[in-house]
Amino acid sequence: MSVADNLRYFENQLQGTRARLVAVTKTHPVERLQEAYDAGARLFGENKVQEMVAKQPELPADIEWHLIGHLQTNKVKYIAPFVHTIQSVDSLKLLQEIEKQAAKHTRVIECLLQFHVAEEETKSGLSLAEAEEMLQSDAYQAMRHVRVTGVMGIATNTTDEAQLRREFAELRGYFELLQTRYFAQQPAFREISMGMSSDYQLALAEGSTLIRVGSAIFGARNYGTVES
Repeated sequence: MSVADNLRYFENQLQGTRARLVAVTKTHPVERLQEAYDAGARLFGENKVQEMVAKQPELPADIEWHLIGHLQTNKVKYIAPFVHTIQSVDSLKLLQEIEKQAAKHTRVIECLLQFHVAEEETKSGLSLAEAEEMLQSDAYQAMRHVRVTGVMGIATNTTDEAQLRREFAELRGYFELLQTRYFAQQPAFREISMGMSSDYQLALAEGSTLIRVGSAIFGARNYGTVES
């Protein structure tokens, strides 16, 4: 099936839900991304700053770029001029750097707080206590160029559907708690980014509003052509 056919399939899957599709474009060439754009895709997710910076000028300006991989503070400046959403905020230090760089460009960058819900210790993310400490801090309260719009999480790499459901439900619980305590008067706090090619249906059932799908749209990734 073509990229366009795959996109149509996922858009049909999302009918009747409030979820949107983030086309994960890591390692795929600009030509494939243009195919997706021509088929109607507008939300593109990249894992690496270097790749996003290289591709962004080659593609239409109305693409909504989401950084979904781990982000080092010293690389925020490269994407600050154009990135729409940073889904992987896992520290106050990072959020402060996003604020600083967004201010330089007179922009507001949307951010999701990444929670650690998986069993694998290698996956990064906040605990609930860390997220609350961040949101209660004077530093966060003073920010004017970041807008926290929801939460993100990466589930365990497993075929155990019961475990995946538990982890997705845990993330939804964090979202609901933060919404009640900190964002009750802020309708922009609305996103739960969870679910990928292999588990998106379970994530949708647990309330995902952003599913991140790459290989099921673009095919297998070619890591041999991309610098790390």
